[in-house]
Amino acid sequence: MDAQPITVVEGTLLWEPTPELLQDGNLARYMRWLGETTGRRFDGYDELWRWSVDDLEGFWASLWDYFHVIAYASHDRVLALSPSGNRVEGARWFTGATLNYAEHCLQRRDGHTAVQYAHESGASGSLTYAELHERVARAAAGLRALGVGRGDSVVAVLPNAPEAVIAMLAAASIGAAWSSCPPEFGAGIVVDRFSQLDPTVLFAVDGFTYNGKPFDSTATTAAIQAGLPTLEKTVLVPYLNPGASTSGAGDTVLWGNFLVDGVELTFEPVPFDHPLWVVYSSGTTGVPKAMVHGHGGILLEHLKALALHLDIGEDDRFFWFSTTGWIMWNIVVSGLLLGATILLYDGSPAHPDLYALWRMAERMRVTVFGVSAPYLLGCQKAGIEPGSEADTSSIRVLGTTGAPLPPEGYGWVYQQLGPDVLLGSISGGTDVCTAFTMSSTLLPVYAGEMQCRALGCKVESFDETGRSQVGEVGELVLTEPMPSMPVRFLNDPSGSRMHESYYDVFPDVWRHGDWLKITPHGTCIIYGRSDSTLNRSGVRMGTSEFYQVVEGIPEVTDSLVVDTSQLGAEGKLLLFVALREGESLDDALRAKITSAIRTGLSPRHVPDAVHMVVEVPRTLNGKKLEVPVKKILNGSDVATAVSLEALANPGAMRFFVDLAKSSTT
Repeated sequence: MDAQPITVVEGTLLWEPTPELLQDGNLARYMRWLGETTGRRFDGYDELWRWSVDDLEGFWASLWDYFHVIAYASHDRVLALSPSGNRVEGARWFTGATLNYAEHCLQRRDGHTAVQYAHESGASGSLTYAELHERVARAAAGLRALGVGRGDSVVAVLPNAPEAVIAMLAAASIGAAWSSCPPEFGAGIVVDRFSQLDPTVLFAVDGFTYNGKPFDSTATTAAIQAGLPTLEKTVLVPYLNPGASTSGAGDTVLWGNFLVDGVELTFEPVPFDHPLWVVYSSGTTGVPKAMVHGHGGILLEHLKALALHLDIGEDDRFFWFSTTGWIMWNIVVSGLLLGATILLYDGSPAHPDLYALWRMAERMRVTVFGVSAPYLLGCQKAGIEPGSEADTSSIRVLGTTGAPLPPEGYGWVYQQLGPDVLLGSISGGTDVCTAFTMSSTLLPVYAGEMQCRALGCKVESFDETGRSQVGEVGELVLTEPMPSMPVRFLNDPSGSRMHESYYDVFPDVWRHGDWLKITPHGTCIIYGRSDSTLNRSGVRMGTSEFYQVVEGIPEVTDSLVVDTSQLGAEGKLLLFVALREGESLDDALRAKITSAIRTGLSPRHVPDAVHMVVEVPRTLNGKKLEVPVKKILNGSDVATAVSLEALANPGAMRFFVDLAKSSTT
């Protein structure tokens, strides 16, 4: 590839909308429709965004009409305040309406390709909308035959494969809640999540392949079954071995035998906020929070985000690298709402090398290509030149999330993919199943900056006093509600856990936990999170789960894990262990620790280094100092990273200060 290096700094102009997008892009067509049907006309995106957050009911009602939502009962109110009178906390949307998310995903029943799927081995296939509809019908009938109905919970430990999409849509069609984890998760992590749902049916695989290596899932599945007392049936998908059997287990049935033929697919009408799926926080401070999201909120939000921001339509082929344990998987499935073709990839993005996803994009002619910022930066660091190995000309939108993308990452994308690609760097969260800051076909792209605040998202940057600010870094907050906010947390009957998660800093204002600057020209810059979530190659995990495994090793008395990633660059995962008296951190113990992490957690979370410490630094009330240690290892002065007087053992920080000064991290 003959591309010349592009030198950029924050704010460098890299892309501008074409006349075609300004006239015929999805967002332009929506604005034209607004003018024709309501008389509302806007001079550009900024005016449209302002209306969308000042007139929430008018905006979301317009999406209901524009996307032709299929409702069995109409709504009596678009937005209702909570019983306590709060506007954001506890808001209710489209009260009285009944609908079904799966019905909107399966409106097409023709020969257009619905799903394309690929495996790291090179195997691939596809399903048309007609075939997908037929398979979802068979799976829904299979669930009903097992006694699953409205209000029940269905869980899955499945790879990013067609069976996961089919089973999820089948569960949604009958009004059952869905929740999934990837098969590389250890049994303890899965049980911590799924036990909160009291599921009746589990979907699982016999094994999977990652980075060219096979992994048998038999023991993990048995442990998960044992940890879910409400489970009545397991549906086994032969994945590693097509000839896998159930070994005569009466509570397990093979996928092929589970499906029921000759039954018409019907859709259960459910209330707007009826549980569609349950997703999870990272588990940083304990058992992961199980967040319930409703059919209607997800439907409207994903129609908006995918059509109006990512510009996806029925002729697009939509891909985002993910596992079934990341919210981007759910978002990709919602590409079906627009009649598009969704792309599923199972395996390592670096097998056999970092060109794997780019070659897949060529083979499948991907038009909207999504990956994480650390993946792009990893390609850049490795000297990867996508255009030299693959034809990437089909990509018109490149999406990135999971971490902020720094300016040099923007420059690399435009150097490698050319000037015509819309780079959509977005930021949001599992909490809302979408992004707060998004891309737009009406706005330019500046290096290091996210193009805009999403429509209908009243995103602001607050200082410590709760004052909204522009041009300064502050807390990312939402001062108006969104339909895709969690309906509730499981096992939180009083709502106190949800309140503490989002509303205990600024009254009736959602505080997300990101640092945000809104620039004077309306773009957004995210400066990372202040929590200690571990994010490795898109797989998020909380430290409490990590400690449960590591501190289960007899020789280990205490531990601290830190992910040094920051500002879009994936750093090192460092583990610090305090040992029993007389023990030493020799090669055998290191191997024992890493083996436990690999099997009990995830191969992706094996630490880059394990260090022995005398003691783990803790606050006076016993909390481990993950965030301050991360700051110190990333170069912060100890005085700015932590208040030593607030520590039970301030001397324990000396090890990390010395380590930061060395080059051994």
